[in-house]
Amino acid sequence: MASRTRRPERRQEPLSRERIISAAVELLDTVGESGLTFRALAERLATGPGAIYWHVAGKTELLAAATDAVVTTTITGDDTDATPQEAIRALALGVFDAFDAHPWVGTYLARTPGQSPMLRVFERIGRRVQELRVPEAAQFTAASALMNYILGVAGQNAANLRTLQPGADRTEFLDSVATVWTELDPDQYAFTRTVAGQLRKHDDRAEFLAGIDLILTGITARQ
Repeated sequence: MASRTRRPERRQEPLSRERIISAAVELLDTVGESGLTFRALAERLATGPGAIYWHVAGKTELLAAATDAVVTTTITGDDTDATPQEAIRALALGVFDAFDAHPWVGTYLARTPGQSPMLRVFERIGRRVQELRVPEAAQFTAASALMNYILGVAGQNAANLRTLQPGADRTEFLDSVATVWTELDPDQYAFTRTVAGQLRKHDDRAEFLAGIDLILTGITARQ
């Protein structure tokens, strides 16, 4: 009787906190915060919820860790040789792109502004502000202005993307909004009607960076 050759068992990657967090980020990107459950995460990881609890205490800790992982990725670049302005622009754009790719991050951070992920961003901005030789009494204001702009605009851009229907065309959407602007009352909305054409063709990232440059110009002009 011929012996049957046994297939080697497929080795699975050991469950770790890093693997859980990575899977949580993927799940959040797919279904959002409301869909992040330990049951769904366990199915994705092919394990039981109890095994996940061994590494993460609950959803609050998991959300914080997932957010921290995304934000940390944006601030780990080497900017040693960059000017303060270049470093701030790069950091700001990294946060903008992170919010764009992971819209749930902005929502979470808006609820927890004092959490460690954004404190690290604030620290890096503040150090670059100091390198611009901003007087000590004005450093908090300058760093806060940059921080608030970055979080506000990046968060709003991510929120705008969530309002679009799946498969919606951004150009068509902006064109429809611009058309509404052009039809507003000319006495009450004279300026808005004037810039409606710019809304149609604007680039979100370019406009975001232009705003950063305006703030940096103001900061340096006061010195």
